[in-house]
Amino acid sequence: MRLRDELEVPGDFPSAVLAEAEEAARRPLPSDVTDLRAVPFRTLDPVGARDLDQAYAIEETSDGFVVRYAIAHVAHFVEPGGAVDAEAHRRGVTIYLPGERAPLHPPVLSEGAASLLPGVDRPALVWTIEVPGGGTRVERALVCSREQLAYDTAVDPVLERVGEVLLAEEAARGGVALDLPAQEVVAVDDRLTLRVDPVLPIERWNAQLSLLTGRAAATLMLDGGVGILRTMPPPDDGVVRELRRLARALDIPWADGESYAAVVRRVDRGSVRGVVFLQHARRAMRGAGYTAFDDGTRPALREHSAVAAPYAHVTAPLRRLADRYALEVCLALCAGVEVPAWVRAALPRLPEVMGAAMRKAAAVERAVIDEVEAMLLSRCVGAVLDATVVSVDGDTAVVAVDAPVVVANARSASAWAPGDRVGVRVVAADVSRRHVELAAA
Repeated sequence: MRLRDELEVPGDFPSAVLAEAEEAARRPLPSDVTDLRAVPFRTLDPVGARDLDQAYAIEETSDGFVVRYAIAHVAHFVEPGGAVDAEAHRRGVTIYLPGERAPLHPPVLSEGAASLLPGVDRPALVWTIEVPGGGTRVERALVCSREQLAYDTAVDPVLERVGEVLLAEEAARGGVALDLPAQEVVAVDDRLTLRVDPVLPIERWNAQLSLLTGRAAATLMLDGGVGILRTMPPPDDGVVRELRRLARALDIPWADGESYAAVVRRVDRGSVRGVVFLQHARRAMRGAGYTAFDDGTRPALREHSAVAAPYAHVTAPLRRLADRYALEVCLALCAGVEVPAWVRAALPRLPEVMGAAMRKAAAVERAVIDEVEAMLLSRCVGAVLDATVVSVDGDTAVVAVDAPVVVANARSASAWAPGDRVGVRVVAADVSRRHVELAAA
């Protein structure tokens, strides 16, 4: 609650929003859509998840695969300009905190009527995509998920095969995914340490279906001259050099000539050092944002460098506002009809709305990491720890501490240089303020 209040994370939904959501949840299912309830869709999420945005069904063919990807049709339940819509624009995204979250939509929708829960009919936008690169279409449909799979128990050989094909395509493009595993602070032998739940292969295969759909959506919108993309310029050379030094400090191999993307792809996501590196590797993703366009011409920046292709957010409309709009653009373009006026009217402001929401989500994530680092060092106050200098700026350096694995600022000695092995004293570690003070020993 302290973190939530301090960072002004949205709290309970206003009564008018809850009332409108309750009414929307009782809205009849659409009748003028394709009936795909016979397709054996299934969802795949963390155990216990209720806000199920996507369900998939994959058919293996002689030429490859036909992927059907059903996305919750949130626009069926949200009235443009209504109370739920206005609150979603105020929030922008679902924000996750330790043990709780601030959802984008009221749970009666996000965990109920709009969620692709198993065994119930749901309105969806269903993408049909051929792999390798073939035809793409999206249509309004009724679906009924057959089962809800969880990452830690699911087995799906067909998903594995198509996932590996897509991962190989990603590597060939030079793409990279910063799929960070979950972390938890635990006590081991009376000392605080980080426990890492590794990213399972099936999570990566499932993520590839989402990336596939996002790339298909971006192509559709670029060809149609209207839409909203998720874009990011290539990583800055200076940031990459600093990440090289961090990799060396964390004992992560980085061969001469090896690309940033290649290193990130093979980092051990089951190790604390790997997770720390990936958290800081996000710095190479500076400049990520949303690019809206509606004049029939393609924007100058239209690729996402981590995806190594044009890309759009369309697969999480229960948790991201922009997805609802991008999906409606794609639906109209695929059907050869006009993009709805309420969608076009919102496009120009969406990058600003989403930018503010993503910055707040990032600030919450950064605060959580700072609190974890302070907690890890709280029992080391006064101790001298071994560390490696990552970068130096005046009398302040970024250092990577060996154990516990923490990357933080330290008051540096005048002779420190990037790559040096040094000793740092833990001067202070205040968990409540999420503040760590390190200095040259």
